[in-house]
Amino acid sequence: MSFDLEVGFASQRGPRSVLEDFAGVGHPEPHESSWGVIAALADGVSSGGLGLEAAQTTVMSLLRDYYSTPATWDTTVALDRLIASQNAWLADHNRRRQSARNPEGVGVAGMTTLTAIVLRGHGYTLAHVGDSRAYLVRGGECTQLTQDHTLGPMAFQGGLTRAVGLDDGLRVDYLEGDLQIGDIIVLTSDGVHGVLKAKLLGAVAEQGSAQEASDSLVAKALASNGRDNATALVIRVKGLAAARLEDDERRGRQLPVPSKLQVGDVLDGMVVEASVFANGVHRLYKMRHQQSGAEFALKTLHEARASDPEERAMLAHEAWLGARVTERDAKGLVRVHEPKGATHFYTLFDWHNGQTLGEMRALQKVFTVPEIVDASATLVRALGRLHQLGVVHRDIKPDNVHLGADGQWRLLDLGVALSGKEPEALRVLHAGTPSYMNPEQWDDNPAVARVTTSSDLFAFGVMLYQWLTGRLPYGEIEPYQVARYRRDPTPPSRIRPDVPIWLDHVVLKAVSRDARQRFETAEELLLALERGASRPLSVPLSTPLLSRDPTALWKIALVVSLLFNFLMIYWLMFLPKK
Repeated sequence: MSFDLEVGFASQRGPRSVLEDFAGVGHPEPHESSWGVIAALADGVSSGGLGLEAAQTTVMSLLRDYYSTPATWDTTVALDRLIASQNAWLADHNRRRQSARNPEGVGVAGMTTLTAIVLRGHGYTLAHVGDSRAYLVRGGECTQLTQDHTLGPMAFQGGLTRAVGLDDGLRVDYLEGDLQIGDIIVLTSDGVHGVLKAKLLGAVAEQGSAQEASDSLVAKALASNGRDNATALVIRVKGLAAARLEDDERRGRQLPVPSKLQVGDVLDGMVVEASVFANGVHRLYKMRHQQSGAEFALKTLHEARASDPEERAMLAHEAWLGARVTERDAKGLVRVHEPKGATHFYTLFDWHNGQTLGEMRALQKVFTVPEIVDASATLVRALGRLHQLGVVHRDIKPDNVHLGADGQWRLLDLGVALSGKEPEALRVLHAGTPSYMNPEQWDDNPAVARVTTSSDLFAFGVMLYQWLTGRLPYGEIEPYQVARYRRDPTPPSRIRPDVPIWLDHVVLKAVSRDARQRFETAEELLLALERGASRPLSVPLSTPLLSRDPTALWKIALVVSLLFNFLMIYWLMFLPKK
């Protein structure tokens, strides 16, 4: 579901010889609906006639690149990175122009104000630099959302204290708020709000269509002896878009958890075909849509946890995160669907027939080394995509790796994944399976024990070692059993002779006890798997004894001391004396 908006735009150069204002609205493609709608207005600051270029490139780059940002990024993060990139580009071009065309460094530069707003879900995010403005008209009240960055009447750099392209560093003002049906967003250049008061501006914005309102604002500004370019962009909200994480959490709090379902029961147009599992926290069912015939996996809370607000928040986060990370490309992952018209609290996944790696190991299925390498490459690509989106899986293991009947390997279960927006209960949860967790996670220092993408890569290395050899590199690990890590793993080729030496090096690097020796990114691990024997990794260094066991020196000293004392006692008691 996307926004239902009415947009109007008008721009006149007025008494100026050149129009240096520029504005635009970006609408998402159907598969990008969760990014929302972005609108921006820029007022170029002319020094050498480059104000229009600065305004135009700033708005166009923002509208073009916004939909390329990861879906898991917070809107402020996406805007900040895009605006900072444009500012750096524009400031650098200004320096080059001043140096090449005017050795004295004056008279040739292009800068611009910028006011941009993203309408996403049931709220808005505003980014602002300079003296263009944004207003919110709601219930007859017109509220100015931005603050001008000017020195008042002083004429220095157009009187602006902040502008895109003015300095290498740029501080952007951000504002977030809720959005309601009937709201009107108005973006204006100073040629409009410089002569029209907020009350009049709001009244005009409510009259006629959005296009008529924008035309009227510009016409009234110029008729009121406006001396500058006049631009107005009017957006009327007639319908809201699909919910965001905050809205999913609200749905999780308000909707009831379905009672235990039986085969043949119907829920929201879907028939229960099988009860897959129940672990006391969640229930998973195989469902078939009555009209389309599509098969889904329905995950909901166990009725015993139906009233647990933390579990509800974590399932809502899993549903939101799964939908976002598979929005553009679900290869290597399981696509998540946002239920429409749901009467109960649950989340829907595509159903894939097949087995998990854990199930296949239990059936003693044997994979060839090339099969394992090919499957690992596919899974590492999916893991790398998660990391690029700012997501840490936290529970890579054979039970969460699935081979579908379609031959596609997939990562399962984002239930304990971190995205930066996870609820506090999930963030502090010491999640994961101990035997697959890197040793740093058992450190008493929270800064060292922090979970990162490196944790996923270590877990994947453990799984790959087990996949090849049938054993865990450090054996079964119990929580805080760090002594298990005081020996280096046996190279896989010594357990399974058909494992090539180059793969030995890859696996041992991935599960190295020393975090500094491991792969830094999933892309680095993928490259090592793809290159194989053509460009093998160097032989991993053995972990020094003192690194494996910090008390080893004391143990050696104790043994030497005991031996020395034993020899002294023997000499005193048994050797002949003169």
